[in-house]
Amino acid sequence: MRPTLCNFTASKADKGPPPPITFHLEHHKTTPCSLSSIQEGRAVNRRQLFLHAAVAVAAFAVPPTVSNSLALNDVPEDVRIYTDDENKFKIEIPQEWQVGTGESNGLKSVTAFYPTDASNSNVSVVITGLGPDFTRMESFGKVDEFAQTLVSGLDRSWQRPPGVAAKLIDCKSSKGIYYIEYSLQNPGESRRYLYSAIGMASNGWYNRLYTVTGQFLEEETDKYASQIQKVVASFKFI
Repeated sequence: MRPTLCNFTASKADKGPPPPITFHLEHHKTTPCSLSSIQEGRAVNRRQLFLHAAVAVAAFAVPPTVSNSLALNDVPEDVRIYTDDENKFKIEIPQEWQVGTGESNGLKSVTAFYPTDASNSNVSVVITGLGPDFTRMESFGKVDEFAQTLVSGLDRSWQRPPGVAAKLIDCKSSKGIYYIEYSLQNPGESRRYLYSAIGMASNGWYNRLYTVTGQFLEEETDKYASQIQKVVASFKFI
C-alpha cells in the first residue's frame, strides 16, 4: 500500500471538501486528499471549480503493468510518451514510472503517474467539464488573478489555530496554458511544492479543463523537482 499523498484538514466553518476520487484498482486501498471548498459566491463559482480540479489528487497504487497508451517516439531512452487518444493529450514520463487511472462524480477522468519507489511525489492529469460561458482560459481571469485566486482559496494560515499555509511562487501564461508554481504546508508537516499546467480544449461537444499537477515534498527536492517539472512542461494537446 502506498502512503497518503496529502491530508490537508479543513476548518469546521467551511462547507466541506469536494467529493473524493475513487480509483477502481483491485486489492489496493485508496486515501483521497481533503481540502475545504470555497464559500459560495457568484452564481458560477469559478474558483471552486478550478480548486476541485487542481487539488483533488488521490493516493493509490496499481499493479506494475504498462498502459496500452504508452508509446515510444523520438525521445531520450529514459523517457517514454503516454498518449491518451480518447482525451486528446500526451505527456512524457520517466521509463520506470507507473500509471493509474480513475474517475468520480463530477470528474471526467483522472490519470496519475508516479515513481516505483515509495514516494510522495507524482504527476496527475485531471479533466473536468466546463459550462458554455468558459471558452478560453481568460474566462477565469488573467493568469496573475487566476493564480492568486487559487492560492488564496487554499490558504488557511490565518485561522486560529493556523491551518494549511499556501504560498504562490510563480505564474505565467504560454500558448493558452497557465503555469502556476506554489506550495502547501500543514502545521508541523513538510512543505509540499506543486507545479500546475492548466489548459482548455474541446471534445467536439463542450470545453474541458485540463489540470496537470506535479508535486513533491521539500526533502525530495533534489531527487524529483527537476524530473517533475519536465513532466508537467511536456504536456501537450493532440
